[in-house]
Amino acid sequence: FPPGVCGCCCGAFRPRYKRLVDNIFPEDPEDGLVKANMEKLTFYALSAPEKLDRIGAYLSERLSRDVARHRYGYVCIAMEALDQLLMACHCQSINLFVESFLKMVRKLLESDKPNLQILGTNSFVKFANIEEDTPSYHRSYDFFVSRFSEMCHSSFEDPDVRTKIRMAGIKGLQGVVRKTVNDELQANIWDPQHMDKIVPSLLFNLQSGEGTESRSPSPLQASEKEKESPAELTERCFRELLGRAAYGNIKNAVTPVLMHLDNHCLWEGKSFAVRCFKIIMYSIQSQHSHLVIQQLLGHLDANSKTSATVRAGIVEVLLEAAAIAASGSVGPTVLEVFNTLLRQLKLSVDYALTGSYDCTTMGTRTIKEHEERQLQEAVIKTIGSFANTLPTYQRSEVMLFIMGKIPIPGMHLMPPPSGSGSETDRMIQVMLLKSLRQVTSGFQSTNMLTALPSSFLDPLLSFALLEDAHIRLLVLEILVSLIDRHDNLPKFSTISIIPDISVLKLKMEKCSRQDNLFMKKHAQQLYRHIYLSCKEQSSVQPHFEMLYSLLALISMELANEEVVVDLIRLALALQDLALASEETLRVYNRCAVHALSAAYLNLICQLTTVPTFCQHVHEVIEMRQKKSPFLLPEDVFIENPKIPEILEKPEAEILFQQAKITEVLGGSGYNTERLTTPYIPQFTDEDRLSKRKSVGETISLQVEVESRNTEEITFEALKNAIGECLQDTSPVQILGLSDSQRTGYGQTQSRSVPVYEMKFPDLCVY
Repeated sequence: FPPGVCGCCCGAFRPRYKRLVDNIFPEDPEDGLVKANMEKLTFYALSAPEKLDRIGAYLSERLSRDVARHRYGYVCIAMEALDQLLMACHCQSINLFVESFLKMVRKLLESDKPNLQILGTNSFVKFANIEEDTPSYHRSYDFFVSRFSEMCHSSFEDPDVRTKIRMAGIKGLQGVVRKTVNDELQANIWDPQHMDKIVPSLLFNLQSGEGTESRSPSPLQASEKEKESPAELTERCFRELLGRAAYGNIKNAVTPVLMHLDNHCLWEGKSFAVRCFKIIMYSIQSQHSHLVIQQLLGHLDANSKTSATVRAGIVEVLLEAAAIAASGSVGPTVLEVFNTLLRQLKLSVDYALTGSYDCTTMGTRTIKEHEERQLQEAVIKTIGSFANTLPTYQRSEVMLFIMGKIPIPGMHLMPPPSGSGSETDRMIQVMLLKSLRQVTSGFQSTNMLTALPSSFLDPLLSFALLEDAHIRLLVLEILVSLIDRHDNLPKFSTISIIPDISVLKLKMEKCSRQDNLFMKKHAQQLYRHIYLSCKEQSSVQPHFEMLYSLLALISMELANEEVVVDLIRLALALQDLALASEETLRVYNRCAVHALSAAYLNLICQLTTVPTFCQHVHEVIEMRQKKSPFLLPEDVFIENPKIPEILEKPEAEILFQQAKITEVLGGSGYNTERLTTPYIPQFTDEDRLSKRKSVGETISLQVEVESRNTEEITFEALKNAIGECLQDTSPVQILGLSDSQRTGYGQTQSRSVPVYEMKFPDLCVY
């Protein structure tokens, strides 16, 4: 004290706010805050708000001194007093008081004592829940974001203390978000500099509790908070953060998630990455779902040259995201979604066949083919999942889009990707057709003209003429999926003779005008491909099962009287095909075609409900059961077919008779003139193109021409290339001057074609 001044008298001259602050501290800190004196201090602060900043500064001074002297009891009392003042005071002077408060919280968080860190965090969380009446223009929370993030990664030796510190860090980050997310005057918490700290800290703790799966799409209830683990608390905090994200903030919130999964190699395990994005998709506003999907697609593209397992992990997340997203939430760039997935599919095919690819950071990487196959199946499945979220009109666009990506024989002449040439093309065909099958699965349209337009049907059916059995089967699966609008397909999964089809409980509706128009335009095209598919040597049981399903579904979905007559003619033509000695069909294929024809006639006769027609069909089937069971599906379409080594020409009594069928149907009002005319498929240029084994051979002309120097391409060179490409085709076939057609009985019919009806092969048209 200054000379002449009595120390004992100085207390009376101390400012009142200091005396009030001093009085809340007991002599023994174990006694805790002096509540009566705390009430006086609170009343004074409310009565004289201009003193609030000085009260805060003085409390801060005392707390700093107590921390330095390790008087932690008094530290706790000071923080309790600050908390109570914050809760009670909402005046304009609160900002200056808050600065002192945050200074004290920072002092505690900088301490190496876990208890002080937790104490400071708890006070900050209480402060974060206070809605301030006045804005703050200069307050910064950068330190708190960094410090709470550090606490989330605590590696304290004692596991219990470590858990408490981590949970305090999570709560602190939650407090920062709550305090700043809606305050436009604060530094934007969504900025990358903050999100790059907050999000990885949350994911670190979420991963530490990997054993506990997300229990529901909704945050935890308040009554459960006391029992929360760090992982559960993290999930709740993460959901809250994402739930507050506006349209423009989604990218900054999701990018650190992608980076974290990359940096810690967490895509390959799939489960954690899927869990993260389930939380994201369930937490954000539904109208923002497409933004997350677009980021995932971009990330997939960015990882085009990473391992197949990483790409498969990203695709798996995309699959889950699509399943959660609301209908139509793929966003405005629907086709871009499928374009990205198809691009990845093609890249994977190329990688699998070449065995390696150049990686800019790691040199040449060796490919594991089985991993690429798994990736391809995952991409195809994801394409189907996305398609299921789309309305009918958009799914039709996607179908056309995918079809446009497939190399079509005789139509799309383009050089193959680098690699194994035609095998690459074949695999791309297979993978894209599989994708198309996924998109068409469950697709139902009331109008077949819009579901199967010529721009889609023509190229699709061109694949039915290729020698590749797998490709032909995919085409049939796509067709039956599109035609089946009443879920009747499962009832025809196997070929059998059904005595009474009423047990199938088939769903049928009267053929609409649009369906009649569709069949008038495309019926002969469909019949022709069914017929030609039966002629293929490589057709096996699955092909015949799909052909049976296709015939059955056409009968129920698209058949009027004229179509029924044509289908019966087609079934009889298939019987003639199996009998024709000129055809080089194996014994199995002949028996299979006979069985297919019998099974279908058994179905169609019951659908027509003409008793005499049914009687004839059943009589023939009964005779076959007695004499030639190998001409019925029950003996053919089994694991070990019961067929003879040599097939003798069947007797008339076990064959369906066209004259008899014409007679009985004519008596019921069907067109007998049409019935008496044997079905003969109309051959076109597609048949000549189909002689090529794959699209790789189809494009050989262009590849050869492009391989030469562009400046040296002359008329003579082009003529030679065309001649080599069509060397197996006779001139008569090239010019289409006649069209020789062979019937099921081996008879040849020729007719002259007018010039204006001539069909020239695509390669001969300029």
